[in-house]
Amino acid sequence: MAATESEEVPPISKFLLDCSPKDIALDWLQATDLTKNVYHHLAYFVPKIYCRDSNPIPLNEEVLAQHILLGPMEWYLCGEDPSVGMTKLEKANRSSQLCGHVFKIGEPTYSCRDCAVDPTCVLCMECFLASVHREHRYRMTTSGGGGFCDCGDTEAWKQGPYCRKHEPSGEAPEEDPLVHLSEDMIGRAYNIFAIAFKYAVDMLTWVEEDRLPSGLDPLEKEDTYYCMLFNDEVHTYEQVILTLQKAVNCTQKEAVSFATTVDRDGRRSVRYGDFHYCDQAKTVIVRNTSRQNKPLKVQVMHSSVVAHQAFAIKLLIWLSQVIGYSGGLRRILCQVGLQQRPDEDHSSLVDKLMLCDSKLWKGARNIYHQLFMSSLLMDLKYKKLFAVRFAKNYQQLQRDFMEDDHERVMSVTALSVQLFTVRTLARMLITEENLMTTIIQTFIDHLMRQRDSDGRFQFERYTTTFKFRRVQSLIGDLKYVLVSRLTEWTDKLREKFLEGFEVFLQLLKHMQGMDPVTRQVGQHIEMEPEWEAAFTLQMKLTHIISMMQEWCASDERVLIEAYRKCLIVLLQCQSGPCDGEQPITLNMCGHSLDSIEYRVSQNQVSIHLPVSRLFSGLHVLLSKTEVAYRFPELLPLSELSPPLLIEHPLHCMVLCAQVHAGMWRRNGFSLVNQIYYYHNVKCRVEMYDKDLIMLQAGASMMDPNHFLMIMLCRFELFHIFNNPDYGKRFRSEPMNKDVLQQNNILIEEMLHLIMMVVGERYTAGVGQVSPEDEIKREIIHQLCIRPMAHSELVKALPEDENRETGMEKVIESVAYFKKPGLTGRGLYELKRECTKEFNVFFYHYSRADQSKAEEAQRKLRKQNGEDTALPPPVLPHFCPLFASLVNIFQSDVYLYILRTVLQWVVEPIGHAWTESMLQRVLHLIGMALLEEKQQLESANEDSDFTFSFTSKVSRPGDAPENSPSILAMLETLQNAPHLEAYKDMIKWVLKLFGVIKKMRERSNSTPIVEIEGNSMEECLRDKDKADRKRKAEIARLRREKIMAQMSEMQRHFIDENRELFQQTLEELEASSSTVPDNSPVVPDAALIALGPRQTKIFNKKQIVTCILCQEEQEIKVNSKAMVLASFVQRSTVLSKNRARTIQDPDNYDPLFMQPDLACGTHIGSCGHIMHAHCWQSYFDAVQAKEQRRQQRLRVHTSYDVENGEFLCPLCECLSNTVIPLLPSSWSSQCSDNSRSFSGIPVLSQWLKCTVQQLNILRKIQEKHPGSADNPSNASPEGIEAPEGFQPDVNPKNPYSDSIKEMLTTLATATYKVGLKVHSNDQDPRIPIMCWGSCAYTIQATERFLTDEEKPLFGHLPCRQDDCLKALTQFAASHWTVSLLSVVQQHFARLLAVLLSDDDKTQHPPSILDVDMFHLLVSLVLSFPAVHCHDFTGVRLAVGVLHLFHLVTMAHIVQILLTSSTEENNMDQESTDGIEEAAAFTLYEKLRQYSGSALNFMASGWHLWQYIKSGILPYLRSSALFFHYLNGVPVPVELQENGPHHFELLCRYLCLPINLISLFQTNSDTIEPLMQRWCRSAEVQSFVKGERTAISYPRESNKLIDLPDDYSCLINQASCFTCPKSGGDKSRAPTLCLVCGEMLCSQSYCCQTELEGEDVGACTAHTYSCGCGVGIFLRVRESQVLFLAGKTKGCFYPPPYLDDYGETDQGLRRGNPLHLCKERYKKLQKLWQQHSITEEIGHAQEANQTLVGIDWQHL
Repeated sequence: MAATESEEVPPISKFLLDCSPKDIALDWLQATDLTKNVYHHLAYFVPKIYCRDSNPIPLNEEVLAQHILLGPMEWYLCGEDPSVGMTKLEKANRSSQLCGHVFKIGEPTYSCRDCAVDPTCVLCMECFLASVHREHRYRMTTSGGGGFCDCGDTEAWKQGPYCRKHEPSGEAPEEDPLVHLSEDMIGRAYNIFAIAFKYAVDMLTWVEEDRLPSGLDPLEKEDTYYCMLFNDEVHTYEQVILTLQKAVNCTQKEAVSFATTVDRDGRRSVRYGDFHYCDQAKTVIVRNTSRQNKPLKVQVMHSSVVAHQAFAIKLLIWLSQVIGYSGGLRRILCQVGLQQRPDEDHSSLVDKLMLCDSKLWKGARNIYHQLFMSSLLMDLKYKKLFAVRFAKNYQQLQRDFMEDDHERVMSVTALSVQLFTVRTLARMLITEENLMTTIIQTFIDHLMRQRDSDGRFQFERYTTTFKFRRVQSLIGDLKYVLVSRLTEWTDKLREKFLEGFEVFLQLLKHMQGMDPVTRQVGQHIEMEPEWEAAFTLQMKLTHIISMMQEWCASDERVLIEAYRKCLIVLLQCQSGPCDGEQPITLNMCGHSLDSIEYRVSQNQVSIHLPVSRLFSGLHVLLSKTEVAYRFPELLPLSELSPPLLIEHPLHCMVLCAQVHAGMWRRNGFSLVNQIYYYHNVKCRVEMYDKDLIMLQAGASMMDPNHFLMIMLCRFELFHIFNNPDYGKRFRSEPMNKDVLQQNNILIEEMLHLIMMVVGERYTAGVGQVSPEDEIKREIIHQLCIRPMAHSELVKALPEDENRETGMEKVIESVAYFKKPGLTGRGLYELKRECTKEFNVFFYHYSRADQSKAEEAQRKLRKQNGEDTALPPPVLPHFCPLFASLVNIFQSDVYLYILRTVLQWVVEPIGHAWTESMLQRVLHLIGMALLEEKQQLESANEDSDFTFSFTSKVSRPGDAPENSPSILAMLETLQNAPHLEAYKDMIKWVLKLFGVIKKMRERSNSTPIVEIEGNSMEECLRDKDKADRKRKAEIARLRREKIMAQMSEMQRHFIDENRELFQQTLEELEASSSTVPDNSPVVPDAALIALGPRQTKIFNKKQIVTCILCQEEQEIKVNSKAMVLASFVQRSTVLSKNRARTIQDPDNYDPLFMQPDLACGTHIGSCGHIMHAHCWQSYFDAVQAKEQRRQQRLRVHTSYDVENGEFLCPLCECLSNTVIPLLPSSWSSQCSDNSRSFSGIPVLSQWLKCTVQQLNILRKIQEKHPGSADNPSNASPEGIEAPEGFQPDVNPKNPYSDSIKEMLTTLATATYKVGLKVHSNDQDPRIPIMCWGSCAYTIQATERFLTDEEKPLFGHLPCRQDDCLKALTQFAASHWTVSLLSVVQQHFARLLAVLLSDDDKTQHPPSILDVDMFHLLVSLVLSFPAVHCHDFTGVRLAVGVLHLFHLVTMAHIVQILLTSSTEENNMDQESTDGIEEAAAFTLYEKLRQYSGSALNFMASGWHLWQYIKSGILPYLRSSALFFHYLNGVPVPVELQENGPHHFELLCRYLCLPINLISLFQTNSDTIEPLMQRWCRSAEVQSFVKGERTAISYPRESNKLIDLPDDYSCLINQASCFTCPKSGGDKSRAPTLCLVCGEMLCSQSYCCQTELEGEDVGACTAHTYSCGCGVGIFLRVRESQVLFLAGKTKGCFYPPPYLDDYGETDQGLRRGNPLHLCKERYKKLQKLWQQHSITEEIGHAQEANQTLVGIDWQHL
């Protein structure tokens, strides 16, 4: 291929050198037929520039196209050098007031909830930050791409339409942009634009694969073709990749690249060659993908066709750029695009492009959509003309979209949001193009195939899939048209709106009675019927129906006409065939009614009644707008038949009641789901609520007795209430228990419905209330259940078409806001004074909500010392149209129903009544009494008062029963023992009855009545109090008596079992000795952790309990091993150099840890203890279970058994090994061979002796390399050993076999995980890894405590304290199970770093390249392997102290060498003392030894401060280490933060407070060493500035700083492009919170190979940044991602909260988010404590769906 390129490119390049764009443009200017000349030029050059081979070079194509194709066009357009001409145009151009910034995918957009006309009006970030809306209530979302910024559009904003950048100047806004162009320029622009635009449109819409349009045919046609693969939304990535690998024989990586490009651009050539070669590939692709619904689209296209199409796209991009220079050029292009052409059926180029949209590929669509946005939509004059063309083509465009398989965002139909939401355009399109009718009719046409024989929609199963979703986009368009409220009407607009309304009624008519159901009797339904599609349709139309009503309400004439039309359609719906509706006559209480016999339990019933509900909405509007009172003569009220109106809504209510009563359980879940959605907040506004209003409307126009009789009849309860002996039948004849229960529930539901009909008045138009009152009431009743978060409240409230609930306006008046803590959410709590509005039978409560609310309110009343009655609240007055509803309260049938139920309660007749029934009856009586009281209070003296509920309830029943009055029955029930729960409510009713009676009898003024009422209330209250007091006293005496009896029994029991109790007390005493701190024999001040003067301690018994077998055991060296469940992991939490990783684990030497702590091994534990053998049995069982499980495919668990992982049996914490628990006997076990004490050698003597001993051991190992395993066999012949050193003595291992096995188990796990290698028990690096993990874990703990500003001791959780103690004892004891010779060699190499002898065989690292704490731990823990041969009487503690002093001095030198050479900003606080002078002297020596390369420091005080601050972390870590190693308790002062921390540490660690005195005491030893350290090549290189080194103290690692405002992150992510997809925007940009790198997650493009497996960008990054553990922020989802390895991960709440203290994962709510520093700190704490893996384990155990996610692909 390279050869082909080198042959062909030079001739073109040479030709181009001779080709001048200026000359070509001059030829065009003189041409008579410009189109022919331009086409001839393109026909010749385009195929020579584009698509020359299988892998064209885009950069070359760009350069050539600009020079020879676009260059001449620019010269022609400007008439001069384009660089000059374009600049002139730009200067003359007046900047547009419209921003027009086109949004990229994922870019943040902002909508103002206060000022935006609708939620589609959005601003880009730049405009938002410079606008007034920043201070308003705004909503933030991420763009799906394709829309543009509405800044400057006055119709999009109620106020503040301009940001500061786009604010108009004083010039006239309506001037013609063409005035800035010359006549010649206008003519040339028109010519070239017409040719270029037509060429581009013709080429993009060209369907021939093998030839070109006339005028573009090439002179010679080559046999070069492309096999072009097109994108679709049916096939998956995997299917395409596999198919391509078979078809074009490419690698998997190439196939992924092809698939990614096809998905991004819409098409991609997958093969280049002759026709036959390309056709072969096409055949294979089609054959392999035809198993799905349809095969992949593939075309074999001639290279010249592809070349011209590639240039056509480039040309559209060029046009878009050129018109940006001048508003005049934009207008010319619009004119060219919309000009109707006679040769093309009077359609324009724009029409042609739109109508071919579904045939174009993704890339072409994107480009021309953007051109439309930057031209037609940015010019207000042509935007209107474009809107007309769009509306004319609307039906065809939608038909094409239905057949297309691309998402709507890629379709031209998506531009509807830019046109239909503009108020003036929408009005114009409704009146002139009848747009509303067009949209609705198109919608109906698409659904017409799905109808039953009665014309109702009947959706097939799975209709909610692909096509049905597409049809719903039409509803979205209708919503855009209706979203802006109307203020002015014209006759034409009225006519067209009503025409559209009529078509909308036809749509609803097809929905009326959809999905009817019939009760299943005997046998359960076989197959659940389809119900989701109908409800999806209902939900989508909910806002449309509401908006239609709002439009009608804004004009009286429209409302009256709409009401008439709706009534006609409703009557048509109800005049259909009546299924089983037989005429009957009903008689009750002297009232007679002719009705029909209809049983919901036997006949068909449908929950879908949109026409009825729309009619009820319009009926309320008549009342709300007062049209009903002002123009009654214009309304068809006489045509209304109230019984007919209430019939269908009543069926729905009865259906719900019967489902609740269990009568429809054989109809399956589909019906249960329908009932749920019927009441659900998403549907209830236009379903349940409207049915209730229809019942209220019907009842208000009927005799209340007739209404109640119809209700009883439909509830199928008429026979029960009409039969006076119903209750008595229970005694005489047994009744079916199910039927009885069903009847009881139906009676309860019927009583509840009466309550709702008369009591639900919080709808404007029904009651005299405002919309704010309605929202307040909803909020109060939600908060009565429990305090709620803002998002919970919003979900519980209905949203309007703008996604607003109106909550913010009223919430402050009814609730307090309680801010959240570190977890949880902010909560709203109801104000106490609002509880009086609580209605226990609130109609929007589900049964569960009602129960919770009732319980919460009763509890609250008890806490406040009130009675537990929950009386009905005082209700607002009805509007006049509904005022007659109160008459239900005094109707005969109503009173008869109440009396009947109470009679059942009074007479003991078994199951004829329930407590719920009584509760509802009491509530209804209370409602009626409150109504009467209200009417009495508001009645004028003149008015004739007719409401007389009290007098009716006081009368006894009529003959022949002569039942007692309701009032008498209530008084009887007041003292009934079985009604204790309702006693308070009955009292309240009777008390209210008394108050009303007094009011009726009053002759004086109202206040006196109130006083009388109050005094009566007080009297009753006093009586209650006395009653309660008496009961409390009886209860207290009874309690005391019981307690005395229990005490006596207890005493007898102890006396009888004295021996048992004595034993228990002894055990308790023993167990209390397991407290970690051992008791010292000296005061705190003298506590010393190491050395010969180490504080003596008494080791107390440690008794622990196994969590598996519950047996207790003392921890001893020779007993069975006890172990802690623990987790070993690699860590970079302390790393100062993440770039350095272990490249070759098998050959890596971990002996010396670098000071940058690049990668360490951390061990943590949950602190739970087990026997070693119990743990082994448990682990074996887990392994066996997993092996059985492997037979099932793709089953993940939260732990990986193959890597030794398991869950702690008690807390389910992720673990992968165990730490053995050992007694604190390190010092004693290592010094058993010491003879009598013979003086403490100084450092020089000890060093000399130790070096001699090491040399002897080395010689023995060199002489007898084979006997290294057993030193006792090595004969020291010929090697003189100093007195007291016995290398042939083999130390005895004190540990039991069980403990030794566990020591090896943990050591192997640490080695395996820390180095990422396979197990190898003989590897000499195992002890090194054990010491390193101990050092690293202690350092991490110290660093965390420092960051948290906590004291070093006393503030660690028990589990960490136990873990560190066990880990240190393990590391100290591990040498006993290692080869002595190996540990001795390690010790020799470690010591060589400090001694730096001239032995050329060893090359120890320089003093700058070793972490001193790791060195200290390794030296101290390996020293016993040498000391065990020493019988000179020198104690181990002496050597440990010398090692500690030596390493400390080396660290001081390290600190001084790397300290900042410039004096820092600290002011000297005191004059130089002894320490300061000594530090200065030491520094001068170092300068001298290093060849004076170190900078001069004049201040000893500053040097001493450097040393103190630099060495403090080392001292703190050492204090932890020696405390856990030797078990010496800590001084109390170190257990709290204090000023003398440094001095206390020095004293505890047996160091002088003046650390420099160490150098003075040991000057003869240390000075030669310092000279050697400073002479090393690395130190010399550092002081000369040739390399860097870590300075001390090391700064703590923290997670990256995040911006306060989340939108900054979204903006940053939207600018991030995928690093591997050629500038394509990343779909899931993910930010690493550890290092700050942005990654392209969850995509094929950025997958890389890791350990032979393809992994996503995040997983790959965790291995380079966090040793396999990572914390990421998924920016577009506002979600934190934890990853550990390839199979573990979980999502975690982000640290960003809105003003209500809630996170917004997925950015669904869109509230502004700000960083919560406390939560981010908590996240950081998890990371610093190495708890990420543990958190993932817990999350995966709690949520099994997380286990199934392929985390490695993220």
